[in-house]
Amino acid sequence: MSLNFKDTSKANIMALYDIFQDKTRKKIAVLIDPDKPSDEKVLSVVAKAKEAEVDFFFVGGSLLTTDSLEHCIKLIKEHCDIPVLSFPGNSLQISKYCDGFLLLSLISGRNAEMLIGRHVIAAPYLKLYGNEIIPTGYMLIDSGKATSVSYMSNTSPIPRDKDDIAMCTALAGEMLGLKLIYLEGGSGAQNPVTTSMISNVRKSISIPLIVGGGIRTPEQAAAAAEAGADVVCVGTAFEKEPERLKAIADAIHNIHY
Repeated sequence: MSLNFKDTSKANIMALYDIFQDKTRKKIAVLIDPDKPSDEKVLSVVAKAKEAEVDFFFVGGSLLTTDSLEHCIKLIKEHCDIPVLSFPGNSLQISKYCDGFLLLSLISGRNAEMLIGRHVIAAPYLKLYGNEIIPTGYMLIDSGKATSVSYMSNTSPIPRDKDDIAMCTALAGEMLGLKLIYLEGGSGAQNPVTTSMISNVRKSISIPLIVGGGIRTPEQAAAAAEAGADVVCVGTAFEKEPERLKAIADAIHNIHY
C-alpha cells in the first residue's frame, strides 16, 4: 500500500523547535482544554495572551467529550499569531489546523499504549498533515492528589520527592531521541513540581524542559523558571481569571538564562 505523504524534511520543520531552544528569555505556554471554555472565554484568553506576549498555546486534554478541538484551534489562530501546538491526550486529538504537534510519550509510566501504541495509530495522519512534530517525553509527577491524566493513562506518577527517578527517566528519554522533556503535575494539580526536581532534571539533560501543573501564582511560575524550566505551562490558573496571565507571564519572562 502506498500513501501520498507530504515532504516533512528537516529543512521544513525546525521553526517551532528553534523557539523552544532559543535562550533569549524563558517562555510561557498557555494550555487550553477545548472542552471547557466557551468561545467568549477563549477569545478573552487570546486577548490576554497577546497582551502578555505568551510564547505558545497548547491545546488538548486527558479526555474530550465534544468535537470542539478543531474549532478551538481555528478560533485561536484567527485572532492571534501565537504558535498553536496540539497537546494530544490520545490519538484522536490531532488536527491539521495546528502549527505543530507535541508527540507525547508517557515515559514516567509503563503503559505500552501511552509509550508507543497510540502513536502508531496517529503516525500516518501526522505524516499526511505535514505539520512540525516534536517528540516529547511526558513525565507525570505526583501533585498530592489523583489527576485525570493519571486515571486516563492508567499509570502511576513519579513520587514528588524522588528526584533521582525523575532525573534518570528524563535522561533516558533524551538518550532515546526525544527532543523535549515535560514535567507535569496534571490538570488541577494540588502542588507544583518541586524546584528541587526541576533543578536536578535540568542538570541531567541538554534538551529543553517544560514544567506545568499546579502553577497558580507569579511567584510559583518564577520559581519554576529560575529552577531550570525553559517553558512554564499554565492552564487552570487563569481559566476563571484570565487577567492574572500577564503577571504570571512577566514573572517568567523576567527570569534570564
